[in-house]
Order: sequence, then C-alpha cells, then structure tokens
Amino acid sequence: MAYLFTSESVSEGHPDKIADQISDALLDNFLAFDPESKVACETLVTTGQVVLAGEVKSKTYLDVQKIARETINKIGYTKGEYMFDGNSCGVLSAIHEQSPDISQGVDRETKEEQGAGDQGMMFGYATIETENYMPLALELSHRLLIELGHLRRENKEITYLRPDAKAQVTLEYDDNNKPLRIDTIVISTQHDDFDTDDKMLAKIRKDLIEILVTRVKSKCKPEIAALFNDAITYHINPTGKFVIGGPHGDAGLTGRKIIVDTYGGKGAHGGGAFSGKDPSKVDRSAAYATRHIAKNMVAAGIADEVLVQVSYAIGVVEPMGIFVNTYGTSKVNLTDGEIATKIKEVFDMRPSVIEKRLKLRAPIYSETAAYGHMGRAPKEVQKTFKSSNGEEVTLNVELFTWEKLDYKETLQKAFENAYKVEAIA
Repeated sequence: MAYLFTSESVSEGHPDKIADQISDALLDNFLAFDPESKVACETLVTTGQVVLAGEVKSKTYLDVQKIARETINKIGYTKGEYMFDGNSCGVLSAIHEQSPDISQGVDRETKEEQGAGDQGMMFGYATIETENYMPLALELSHRLLIELGHLRRENKEITYLRPDAKAQVTLEYDDNNKPLRIDTIVISTQHDDFDTDDKMLAKIRKDLIEILVTRVKSKCKPEIAALFNDAITYHINPTGKFVIGGPHGDAGLTGRKIIVDTYGGKGAHGGGAFSGKDPSKVDRSAAYATRHIAKNMVAAGIADEVLVQVSYAIGVVEPMGIFVNTYGTSKVNLTDGEIATKIKEVFDMRPSVIEKRLKLRAPIYSETAAYGHMGRAPKEVQKTFKSSNGEEVTLNVELFTWEKLDYKETLQKAFENAYKVEAIA
C-alpha cells in the first residue's frame, strides 16, 4: 500500500540556524589559529541579543563579539526593523575554560590513544534515492530554501523576502519504497510588511509556486522533476502574515535542528548536536564517519539503503560496537551482523583516526551550519582568518570530506567474494 513520508528544512535565517552558524564560526576561528583547540560553544539568540556560552581550551584569543556580528550580517540581518541585526545587537560572552575532568579522559600521551569526548551513539545513513545518496524529501526541502536564499539575495524577481524561512516536502511512495510523486509542499517565508494582507498573501503564493518551485524543478534531474505534478497541495505561509520573524519572533539555540542537519527523519539519530563542537566530540566526528561509511557502502553496491551505528564511552579509545541495518536491501550473501564485522575491519573508528581520515582539525565547519551537514559536495577552498591582535592566516581546506567516495573500491574489494550473483549482473 502506498504511503506518505515528510521531511523539513529551515533557512540560514532561522533563529536556531543563526545560533548554529555563530557557534561554528567561533569554532572555525579557534581551529584556524590553534588546530588542537577543544571547543564546545553554545549560542542563544533573541530580540536584539546574542549570548555565547560554553567551554574552550585553546592557545588563541578571539574577539567573539566581532565574529558573532560578522556572521549575523552575512546571513542577512542588517536592518533595525528586523529587531535583530549584527551591527546593533548586544553580544554577551560566558565562554570559559574546558573542565579538566573532561580533558583528562580525552588528552593522552599519544594522539592515537585519544579517548572519545563523550559517551553516546551516532548514526550514518545513505540511500540510492538521490544522486548524493540522501533521502529525497529532505533533499528537496533543502533545495527549496537554498533557492529561496538565492532569490532573496538577488532581490530581483522577488523583492520582499526576509531571512527566516522553513520548507517541508511530503512524498508518496509505492510498496517498493520508490517515490511516486510530490504530494505536498509547505513553505513559510518571512517578508516585508505590505499595505494589504490579502494581496500580500496572494502574491507570495503566486511567486513561490511560479518562480521558486519552477526554478527548483528546472535544476532537478529528469526523474526527480517528473515527481512535480499539477496535483501538489501547496501551503504557502499557512498562518498568514509573517513579518515578525528571526530571533525577534522566536529565540534560537545551537543544536535544535539535528534532524534537519542529518537525514530528515530517515534512518536514525543518536541525539547529539554538531555545531560548535570540535572533532574530539564524537557526537560530531563519528556522525560524519558513519555517514562516510554508509555512503560508500551504497555506492559500492553492498546495499540500496544502509544505516550504520557506532557507540562510545567517554575517555575510551575503541568504540563499544558497530551496528549495520540494510533494511533487507543487501546485495551480499552476509547477514547485517557479518557486514558490520567487515566494516569494523575496513574502518578504524578510534576518534583520533577519524579526525585524521576526514581531516577534521581544520576550519571547515561554518559551511555545515545551514542546509544540512550531509549530502553536500566535497570541495577544496581557501579561507582567511584574522585574529583580534591582527594576525592573519590563510588556509587551503577540504570541505565535506565525509561525502567523498574514496572507499568505494576498498569496500568492493573487501566484499568481492560475498556479492550475490544477481547483484554482480
């Protein structure tokens, strides 16, 4: 029987995402000047106010107020009428040094003996549903908001957009878990005030359907574009007027959009947030590592859909265990438990090795803090940072290394004698 599945995304101007981006901007600056920094930064944003809190152990000193303001302005909160803008908001810092009780479990004589920064379980997921091995409903939700951000910055076809926005896509699937069509699209976008509410709502609805959705559809592969249809139910700003938004409309906190950040409700989530945490925190690094494993497994043809779990104890070097679920889509003559055993042989999941394998001790995190940490295109970029004492550093870094398919052949070789005949054919 056909069923419906829904995922949502939020824009870079959403209050929680503002908080995430500030936390990751701070992390990047710490890592740029001291790659061994230990950072756990939380951010709260509300009307005219930013509060920074957390623990840091670093050799560098930062002007955290300046970094927060630059991040807010870059997002687009630059006008006093938003009741929150980078130039005039208050910024309060309550950041202090990392607890020695934590550092004693993480720091060791050799890097390889580094313990996990916390206990917990982390999940990675991948599916053949899209070209980047992400769930389609989440991918489309992200694309809608990325394109909406482009339209806001272009300020040509649509000229009234403000930074805060959310999108949600519901897909209909068949009995074989194949997407049949888009059933519903929900978009709520902040906007400038209008004189006439009814005309405003009608114009926003028309523009978002005819301009935004059309642009997104035009950039999709033919098989995805075919899912757009005349019977889609649209809910555009369903509550009506949306002038008051951003931190003035709702307070924002780091780490409150963990499902948006990962797989949109597909697979599973261990509960740990990412932004503001350096890679010694396995909440972040191991979540990236398990996505790397899952994506390469699907690309290698081991299964059409894969969930990988890893778990840790604080201060302990080796993970507690690795779990694999292929949802009955396995292409090899092995149980999921046997697949997990092989995965453990291929991938060293010690925290320090994950950091090295994925090049995580670099300032690569600001780019992750909006529109998802997974499914993004890996690339090399050059980034420049300036410290409060005038020091400047320019670095070439690799973004989204966990999205690389650099273990595809290794996995195919590891499983070469286990593939089912029909899978090889």
